[in-house]
Amino acid sequence: MATDRDIEDLSMLGGYLIFSILHRRPLPKILTLIDAGAPLWYQDDEGTSPLHAAVYVENEELVRVLIERGAIWNAVDNLHNTAADIALSMNNENCYRLIRDAGIRSELLLDLISSRPSLPAAIVLRADDDTATGSTEVFLSSKLHYTQDEHGQEICLLREGDKEVGVMMGWERDISEYCALKLLCADHPRLNDGLKILNVGFGLGIIDSFFQELPTPPALHVIIEAHPDVQEHMRSQGWYSKPNVRILEGKWQDYVDSLALLGVGGFDVIYTDTFSEEYDELHQFFKSLPDLVDGSGSRFSFFNGLGATNVLFYDVYTNISEMHLNDLGLDVTWTQLRVAPKATEDRWGGSLQYFSLPFYQLPVGKMRLA
Repeated sequence: MATDRDIEDLSMLGGYLIFSILHRRPLPKILTLIDAGAPLWYQDDEGTSPLHAAVYVENEELVRVLIERGAIWNAVDNLHNTAADIALSMNNENCYRLIRDAGIRSELLLDLISSRPSLPAAIVLRADDDTATGSTEVFLSSKLHYTQDEHGQEICLLREGDKEVGVMMGWERDISEYCALKLLCADHPRLNDGLKILNVGFGLGIIDSFFQELPTPPALHVIIEAHPDVQEHMRSQGWYSKPNVRILEGKWQDYVDSLALLGVGGFDVIYTDTFSEEYDELHQFFKSLPDLVDGSGSRFSFFNGLGATNVLFYDVYTNISEMHLNDLGLDVTWTQLRVAPKATEDRWGGSLQYFSLPFYQLPVGKMRLA
């Protein structure tokens, strides 16, 4: 067990390592400090880590070495900036990519660990989140309410402690419209026959409404929704009685292997936007796609909001999702949409922000020809 003296010694070494990097000491001297036990996880009073320091002096070789030695790629300083954020602010694309790629490798390793029960169970790199925003079970037992803000924006909110959290908000409408009408359906080879569409997660019903507006209505429109308050809202809006619309009450995990989905004969278009699920769950949904699609013409998209309050985290998850979809036989194209609010727009009101980046990366995956 580390003593107070051990911690003090490590702190001194860590502080001296950061000092040496910022003062551009030669690489051999830096390596000597690391070999002597200077901790790469150490952060000073301002939250600066050795990796932050290496980026500040724009030492690409040192950034690479620190990452290879185990520097923490996603550590944030007191201003909530990662080392990659600093690299972006300095227009240093090489340093940014080194850190971004380290993040991708790290997340892929986590995925490998979670899929291999024989690997050490003691490796825990993420804390459990038992709030409504991080736990599906807690979310499904939470109370939602539908309302409009003072600007007339439709919103669905839940209360999380003393904060209100947007489950879905009207500002997403432009994303949904472009995704549904321009990318998923517009030139679909079976559009005129009526598409078979699956959507997981109703929310405000924005994308489902656009699917219903297609020139040829869907031949089948399946919506999976688990939250009882959302189901009640759907009833009040008449969704349960719409022609060719089938509502499946429950989680997608309850139906993914069921006749209700597999008996359809494959969907032409699949979209998912769930709340309180992390990337692990989204990846599991990806794995079900080959059984749910109707051949090479089928298309898939999802609300790409993971890590969407930080450029680095968003970039990491965007790249990982493309890799995983490629592995499953889908070719992914990305459309960048500007979503930054206007200077006069109060988009969030009192709600916590779940997307604070100026651009949205919209994915569409198409099954490859057999």
